[in-house]
Amino acid sequence: MIKLRAIFTCAAFLLISIPSFSQDSNFYIFLCFGQSNMEGAAKFEAQDTTAVDQRFRLLEAVNCDNLNRTKGNWYTAVPPLTRCKTGLGPVDYFGRTLVANLPKNIKIGVINVAVGGCKIELFNKENYQSYTATAPDWMKGMLAEYEGNPYARMVEMAKIAQQSGIIKGILLHQGESNTGDKAWPEKVKGVYENLLKDLKLEAKNTPLLAGEVVNADQGGVCASMNAIIATLPQTIPNAHVISSAGCPDGPDNLHFSAEGYRMLGKRYGEKMLSLLGKK
Repeated sequence: MIKLRAIFTCAAFLLISIPSFSQDSNFYIFLCFGQSNMEGAAKFEAQDTTAVDQRFRLLEAVNCDNLNRTKGNWYTAVPPLTRCKTGLGPVDYFGRTLVANLPKNIKIGVINVAVGGCKIELFNKENYQSYTATAPDWMKGMLAEYEGNPYARMVEMAKIAQQSGIIKGILLHQGESNTGDKAWPEKVKGVYENLLKDLKLEAKNTPLLAGEVVNADQGGVCASMNAIIATLPQTIPNAHVISSAGCPDGPDNLHFSAEGYRMLGKRYGEKMLSLLGKK
């Protein structure tokens, strides 16, 4: 009898000690990664910082004392949505488009891990160190905020997010630093498949949305990369390319303007809405 009581006591203790998470099926999470256009390179304006719906949430991936944000915590998605001093990017209006067109009981959460100027190789979990070892000095500060491994930080944050909601998709904006690299789609596939494996996701339920770089119609200096980006769905069946045609850019013909980011972000959002079955 004493032994049986001890067994029940141990079992009860184990049940109490197992962490329980309240995962909300109406909280849609999206992972976002890439280089400077995903970071957001335009100065945000008053219209971008006011009236942000509290249903649009950001899981902060770095510590930002200047914004009173702590890594691993949720906040209303007021820009900046990447690191502490980045600008407006496509994720801002991706999320706003979703919350504006989905039922009021649906929340949207984003995680944005991006490093300006990086190649896709930075997100290769097996070989990223060979890339970071030769990173230019101006990139090292950005890498340090992710403890030198942006991919690992993204997975770390994604696992925290999975305690609250459901990962519904992945957004990518990268390619400028890989312009002309015909192996880029395979490299992206490697990152995508690692994310699926590490986060226990199914490809059929996890679309990858990849945005074009600044279009030729805006004089984009890397516009030739769009022909390679266009082939991504041949490598990843559940990949979808987001057109940048007509999206205004800045004077460097490399980064979008604030209006360009708003347009591009809305296009990401409209595509995701269609994938979610929303017309």
